[in-house]
Amino acid sequence: MNRRNFLNHALLGTLGLGAVGSWYTLQMEPFWLEFVRKKMPIKHLPSHLVGKTVMQISDLHVGNRFDYHYLIKAFKDAQNWEPDFVVYTGDFVSYEDETQFQQLDEVLRHAVKGKLATVGILGNHDYGKNWAEQPVADQITSQLEQAGITVLSNRQADFAGLNIIGLDDYWALNFAPAQVMQQYDASKANLLLCHNPDVCDLDVWNGYQGWILAGHTHGGQCKPPFLPAPILPVKNKKYAQGEIDLQDGRTLYINRAIGHSFQVRFNVRPEITIFELAQG
Repeated sequence: MNRRNFLNHALLGTLGLGAVGSWYTLQMEPFWLEFVRKKMPIKHLPSHLVGKTVMQISDLHVGNRFDYHYLIKAFKDAQNWEPDFVVYTGDFVSYEDETQFQQLDEVLRHAVKGKLATVGILGNHDYGKNWAEQPVADQITSQLEQAGITVLSNRQADFAGLNIIGLDDYWALNFAPAQVMQQYDASKANLLLCHNPDVCDLDVWNGYQGWILAGHTHGGQCKPPFLPAPILPVKNKKYAQGEIDLQDGRTLYINRAIGHSFQVRFNVRPEITIFELAQG
């Protein structure tokens, strides 16, 4: 093979790899859902809850940026796990206009429900443009409640012996963690939901110890192998994805999201997490 033929073959090979890589990043991985299983030890967990499961679903981003019917299929697959608790950690829509309300209703008809409880919190996108439209948040909250999802906005509730604390979104209009954290009772079996993991670095916790389930980052959506994700919507870049020991009795788990800000993922598959409860 002469030099010209070699260069032509090399160019064609490079273009071919680029095409395959683009197809994978744009069409394959964004819809290649992973079910991640983890143990969740909780202090003071009642014996009847040992072995029960908590399913975390985060960042649906129902809207026009990807085919949201994928979420319906994912929900049907998730229902086969028959979770005991289901928690949704915010960003139900990517809001542009009122069309998202109809789209959300279509998806929520297939929402995954827990046998013991189904709980959610809002994310920044659930507050509309510039995270500042209260009527949008009110409408989404109403739709979630009608679909059987209890929305916890700076409040807590006991479900079959598991006390779930829900914080409203850090960037939006109603972030008021003191409203619920001043009532924190360490003697209960507690689990906390917080959309944006940057809240972990604020002085709002009142001695809380236990698990914090968050979303928001999507794991960066694209991550070079062996390197950190280059784009993360958080101040603390350690808060990318997965389980993080905060070294003070708190354990943070950041879900990689089931939906997408835009339809592109590389080395960061969409995720639904299934935690098995244990006594801590």
